[in-house]
Amino acid sequence: MKQAIVLAGGFGTRLRSVVSDVPKPMASIAGRPFLELLLGHLVSNGFERIVLSVGYLSEAIVAHFGDAFRGVPIAYAVESEPLGTGGAIRAALAHCERGHVYVLNGDTYLAVDTAATDALWAERGLPIIVARAVDDTARYGKLEVDASGRIRGFLEKDASGGPGLINAGCYVLPTDIADEFPASERFSFETEYLRDAVGRREFLALPTDAEFIDIGTPEDYARAQILLSAHG
Repeated sequence: MKQAIVLAGGFGTRLRSVVSDVPKPMASIAGRPFLELLLGHLVSNGFERIVLSVGYLSEAIVAHFGDAFRGVPIAYAVESEPLGTGGAIRAALAHCERGHVYVLNGDTYLAVDTAATDALWAERGLPIIVARAVDDTARYGKLEVDASGRIRGFLEKDASGGPGLINAGCYVLPTDIADEFPASERFSFETEYLRDAVGRREFLALPTDAEFIDIGTPEDYARAQILLSAHG
């Protein structure tokens, strides 16, 4: 089954000055919730099940989407208190069928054609990080990738710069990956698991130049109004 976890439980603190009455993934883009655009892209790429990891103002998300979106079933992993991205992924995995799962950030639109990620998973069966090519990696941090496509490490934000590959916040993971997670209930997937994990096991980078934007800042939110206005 092609399934996805969407992390939609953040507080959206940086966006609060322009979006204060709804959770960040429900921020309006050209009159529609951003999360609708993201789920629409998943549906068009053949996903058969979606798990929404929700927390802050989760009632707004549940009330809007209910138990399905365009015929695709939706399950909810609801945080009673913030668990961090790692804790949220672990809780959401309990709603997934065994095999593999896509994990995406609920405030980021990445128009990647998942046929390539599906093919790479089928061939190698290894965790994948979708890597977006950008002109300047300083804002995001840079992925260090060797010639075989294996991720060797991460350069911190502001410590890198110039063109390169960044972590686009889209992963393909085996559903038993939680067995490797830290014991603590609340933790960051990126900093408290992933940074060390790439040295212990093989993670593959899948480069893309697909349309990419997050809405985490007022400036990018304004830019998204233009870039995503034509998406259905």
